Parts: sequence; structure tokens; C-alpha cells
Amino acid sequence: MTDTRRRVKVYTLNEDRQWDDRGTGHVSSGYVERLKGMSLLVRAESDGESGSLLLESKINPNTAYQKQQDTLIVWSEAENYDLALSFQEKAGCDEIWEKICQVQGKDPSVDITQELVDESEEERFDDMSSPGLELPPCELGHLEELAELVASSLPSPLRREKLALAVENEGYIRKLLELFRQCEDLENADGLHHLYEIVKGIFLLNRTALFEVMFSEECIMDVIGCLEHDPALGGLPRRRHRDFLTKTARFKEVIPIGDPELRAKIHQTYRVQYIQDMVLPTPSVFEENMLSTLHSFIFFNKVEIVGMLQDDEKFLTDLFAQLTDEATDDDKRHELVNFLKEFCAFSQTLQPQNRDTFFKTLSNMGILPALEVILGMDDVQVRGAATDIFSYLVECNPSMVREFIMQESQQNDDDILLINLIIEHMICDSDPELGGAVQLMGLLRTLVDPENMMATANKTEKTEFLSFFYKHCMHVLSAPLLANTTDDKPSRDDFQTSQLLALILELLTFCVEHHTYHIKNYIINKDILRRVLVLTASQHAFLALCALRFMRRIIGLKDEFYNRYIMKNFLFEPVVKAFLSNGARYNLMNSAIIEMFEYVRVEDVKSLTAHIVENYWKALEDVDYVQTFKGLKLRMRSILRNHRFRRDARTLDDDEEMWFNADEEELEDCEAVVPPSDNKITKASGGTAENEDLMDPISKFMERKKLKDSDDKEVLGKSSSLSGRQSPSFKLSFSGSTTKTSLSSPPASLRPGSPGSGAKGSPPTAATVTTKVGLVDYPDDDEEDEEDVGGESKEETPPLSKKSKLSS
Repeated sequence: MTDTRRRVKVYTLNEDRQWDDRGTGHVSSGYVERLKGMSLLVRAESDGESGSLLLESKINPNTAYQKQQDTLIVWSEAENYDLALSFQEKAGCDEIWEKICQVQGKDPSVDITQELVDESEEERFDDMSSPGLELPPCELGHLEELAELVASSLPSPLRREKLALAVENEGYIRKLLELFRQCEDLENADGLHHLYEIVKGIFLLNRTALFEVMFSEECIMDVIGCLEHDPALGGLPRRRHRDFLTKTARFKEVIPIGDPELRAKIHQTYRVQYIQDMVLPTPSVFEENMLSTLHSFIFFNKVEIVGMLQDDEKFLTDLFAQLTDEATDDDKRHELVNFLKEFCAFSQTLQPQNRDTFFKTLSNMGILPALEVILGMDDVQVRGAATDIFSYLVECNPSMVREFIMQESQQNDDDILLINLIIEHMICDSDPELGGAVQLMGLLRTLVDPENMMATANKTEKTEFLSFFYKHCMHVLSAPLLANTTDDKPSRDDFQTSQLLALILELLTFCVEHHTYHIKNYIINKDILRRVLVLTASQHAFLALCALRFMRRIIGLKDEFYNRYIMKNFLFEPVVKAFLSNGARYNLMNSAIIEMFEYVRVEDVKSLTAHIVENYWKALEDVDYVQTFKGLKLRMRSILRNHRFRRDARTLDDDEEMWFNADEEELEDCEAVVPPSDNKITKASGGTAENEDLMDPISKFMERKKLKDSDDKEVLGKSSSLSGRQSPSFKLSFSGSTTKTSLSSPPASLRPGSPGSGAKGSPPTAATVTTKVGLVDYPDDDEEDEEDVGGESKEETPPLSKKSKLSS
């Protein structure tokens, strides 16, 4: 068996600085004659031990390798060609790392190997013992020397540290920026190129004290200026970042900020973020780690800004007052909402506990009522920003949002509730791709997810909120579905409507999986599944599959309430119709439908098995490229062989429990020996009302199906039994209270009206009678049974007096 410790994925960094997966294989290390050294070899796992080489890389003593996150080894093979091995197991990563360190003479405890090629052992010792690094004079004539010194110091952590101390202690940054201004005045291109390399190198020293100087008000624009003169641009014009920051990007105080320190901090954070995102060149794998302090600088600035604004109650009070004031003009409100959105985005830098406190502060200031007002406005951009703010609130503290929603329902009508506004915006999203609707659906799913609902001794949030949601909101959510499924086909079947219905179905499917009696009552009382299955006739396969997935989740619960609802309304009919309409095409529709029937067979859902075979066997019997349907029929035979019609309702529980718990092997081994009966199926009084009762549901179904339009007949073809079918006949022999059944068709001599058929006026031959019977008894049918037999006692009820609920 292959050692999973050595299993790796090989990645290379492309020109867009994205990692490309080059394949999966198994890594080893060994001496390669062609490369004249120990090498890393990765062979593709799909080709076996002698598989093709995905990677053959010599372990160069001077190459810097880096171990990250316990399972990743990264290195640069050549300039602008970065490689990475991602291991399946930490043990394998450690093993290869030890090999690399052994070749390079390093301690495996380090996370990065450094190149020190140009230094002898004596020079290295001197370098470590020397008190510091001496910088050349900060003059135009020494800029090239300084640039070389910075570049040579970056690979060594020790030399990097000494260089940082030297630059920090001698006030070197301000002197360099004076030289920069001179070079710009003199248009000294070489000097400007050297200053670019020097300033970029200072960023990679990764030192907070240096950043404090570089990002100060008097220095930051000159630092950005240095980074405009990238020598890699060649003859191209420089990028004018300073012009953008001073002329284009204007700072707007939507609410006056009285604290000058806070204002300065906001300015600084914006500019540093701009340097990180737009000015600095895309860092290599190693440079990314050398910029960790820059990331931290921005991070803690944001934390400080959020804290200062959060403590300014006057600022927040004015903000929410202007947001909800009808007199506020549209442009001003747009700026206010965008500010609040950015404020909430900054809050993501806070620790979870502090972030929770932050949003509770906003809630106390009235952010949710303000959002309700904003979401009711016509401005699409303002509503979009409000939706983003709402998403921050829901993701951080869904319980807080739910509490507000339920309190609000006590004072307002359903139409203006915040959650119904969200649902309406989802339904009315004008984006052809429904980007906003997808976001809102995700928020609704978070709000109705029981996993993030709290339960205390005095209050159960799940019970309260779900009861509220199904009473006040579910009708709004399902309105487009119900409006579009009044006929046999979707009323509107355009792409955007189908996307919306797919989103609604996705949320309803989530409810089926995670809610209990709330969604069950809603589906059964509103006949939702029948309406959903209308969508299987959609021209959009993704929508039809969503409808099938919804039914599949319901069947997967193996809940007899759902099963009875499905059988009573013959809800497998549109599924079978979709299956036959799909024809012989092997696609997702075909697979999804077969998987649904296969689940019923494998899980031995007896009631559904009986219903499917009894009503749809003729439509499906010719499908022989899978054994699913023949398997269902075999299950049916086992059910019939072992089914016991009860004599006494008092013995129902034990008998039925044994029947439902029986294994397939036990069912097939259990043959019922049945002597013939000398009587027809009659009531104890001698009439035939009982037989009529048994036939009644099937007759009603046949009459209902005759009203179907001719389209169904064309689709079903040979299997037109779906549009005018009769339940299959079962050959029954009776004697006393036991029965033996088989699925074979009755011989011609026993068909009604033929000689020897047992028609009225003729005695039964060999006591063999053909009839149609239900296959499943349910324990809650007792009261109905008593009515069916005209008040007879249970002891006097004949064996087949039970009216089947299978088809009713």
C-alpha cells in the first residue's frame, strides 16, 4: 500500500501570482546522476511506481527553502519561478524537510534556510560578532553603493536586523527623502531608480519603528514618490500615485470628526492600505512573509479607529439621526451609508468578543431600525450598501437580529417587517445573475438555522423564532413558487425567474433538513411538494433538479406522514413523467431520478415501494439498464408474501413492527401456505360493499386521470397507464383469514365477464378470486375502519375489511 506520508501536490506560481496545481504524486529524495546531486523527485500517482515525473529538482545548497503551516515546503527554483510541495501528512513534510536541511547543513528546527554563499566561515563569524552595520554617507554619489548593501543584506536575518538598526538609529530615512527631492528636481533618473530599490528594501526589513517614520504625515507622500520610479518600467511613464491621492481621492467627513488624532489616523490608514495594494510590486513568496509587519500596522490602525469612533457617542447619534431623517438628500445619505459600511468592515479586525460588543453598541444606537428605513428606499446603491451592513450584523450576532425582528412583529404589519423586506428584495432583485438575491438567501438561511440558535431555561429561541417565521414570513418567501406553479407547467420559465425559484427551493430544502414539524405542517397543509414538482417540467435543467432534490430530501427523512402525503396525491407521477420525457439520455436528470428510486429500494421504504410498483410498474418495467425497478418489484413480492391482514386491531402494533423491521432475506424465506377460500370478498352481512370500498380509491384515481390532457399520453407512450392506468391485479386465494398473493396477471378464465370468472350468478371456481387490494395498513386507521364496516365490532370484521390508505 502506498505511503500516504509521501503523497503531495505540486504547485507552481504563475504570472498572475496565483498557484497552479501541477498534479498529485509521491515525493522521494535521492541522488540523481544527471543533476550531480541529491534531488527531490515527484512521480505522478496515477502512473504507479514507474509513473511520469512531475518534478525533478536538485536540492541546491544555496537555495532558500521555507516550511509553512506544517505541511508546505516552498522555494524559488529560478527568478520568477516559485515551487511548492503540499503534503497530505505533517510526518511526510517533516521527513523531506530533514533531507533538505541535511543537504544544506541546517538545523531542521528552522522554518527557512538562508543563502550565505558569498561568506566564508570566518566572515560569517565576524559578521555575527560585529557590533553593527556601517552605512555609507547619505549622498547622491553613494546611492548605488547603498542599494547594493540593502539587496545583499535582505537574505540574511542577522544582516537584515543590523541594517534596520542602522537605518533607524541614524535618522537615515529623512536624509534619503531629502535626496529624493533633489533627484526629482535634477531629473536624475539613475538616482531615482536606486532610491526605489532602497525604499522597497526598507519595507522588506519588516520593522515597525521604520514604518512609523515612513508613514508619518511629513514623510509618507515622499515615500510613495520614491516607489513611483520603478526601473522595471523602462521607458514607460511613471505611475502618478501622489496625484491620485492628493487630487482624485478626496476625504469626505460625512459627520464632522472633532478629534484631530482620529482624523489623522484615518488618513494614514487609507494611504498605507493604498501603498500595500497599489504601489508596492506584487511580493514573491518570501517577500510576502517579510511584509507581515506592514499587514499588522494596517490591522491595528483599523482596530484603533473602530475603538475611537465607538466611544464617540455624539458622532454615532448624529450618524443614525441623519440616516433616518427624511430631509437628508440622496447624495448625503449615500455617503452616510457607505461610511457605515466601511465602519462595519473595519470591525472585522476586532477579536470576536470585542466585535460582538461593537455590534451591540450599534444595535443600541438604532442600526436595525435605520437599516429598515434605508432598505425601503428606491436608490439601488444605498440598498446594496445597507444589505452589506445587514450581512455583517447577521454573521456576527444572528440572535440579536432575530430578537429585533420578533419584537418588531408585535407593533408592525407583516408587510413592513425587516425580514420580509429582505425577502422581497431577494424576490425583486433586478440583477440578471441575481447576485444580490444569492447574498440575501444566505442571510435568510443563517437566520433560520437552528444550529446558531440559543436555548436557555426560560426561553427557546428555536421554537419562538421558527413559529414566528412560518406564521409571518413563509408565505412571502413561497409566493413566487405558488404563483408560478398553478398549472402542469411553470407559468414563467425564463432564466431569471428559474434562478429565483431555484434559490427559494434551496432555502426550502434547507428547512426540510433542519426544521421539524414547522416545515412538515407547511408542506402538507399548503400542498407544497405537488407545486414544486410542477417545476420538473421546466426547460431549465437546474430548476428541475432543484425540485427533485427537494423531494429527495423529504423521502430521505423516511417519515410516514410525508410518505402518506406523497402516496395520497400520487406525487411520483410528475417524477416518472419527467423520467420518461428525458428518454434514453444519460444526464443528471436521469441519474437523480434513478437515485431517488434506488434509495427507496435500498432503504426498504415499504409503503413507497408498494405504491411505486402498484401504480407505476408498467411505465418503468422496460427500464433494464439499471436493476432499480426490478429490485423494487422484488421488494414488493417480499412485502406481499409476508403481509398479514389483521384480524384484531389489538394485535396491530406487534405485527406491524415485525413487518417493518423484517430483513429482506427473512422476507424472502418466509412463504405463506394458503388453502383456498370458498367465499368472495364480502362483508359479514353477505354484501359486496367491502370490495367496493377497496376499489373506490383506484376508481377515483382512474377518473381523475381520464381528465388529463393528451400531452401526457404522448409522453408516456407505451406506458400510457400513467394517464389511464389501473392498479395491477393480484391473484388471491382465500381460506379463513390467510392470503397468498402474487404479481402475475390473472388468467383469461378469471377476468370479469369471462366463463368461469366468478361473475354474478356463477359460483367461484377453485375459490380463486381476482381483485385489487391496498397493500399497507396504518395504525391510525382504526376509527375509519369501524365506520367502513357499519359499526361492527373488530372481532366480527373479516380479514380484508381494512380499507387501504395507499391510494386514498
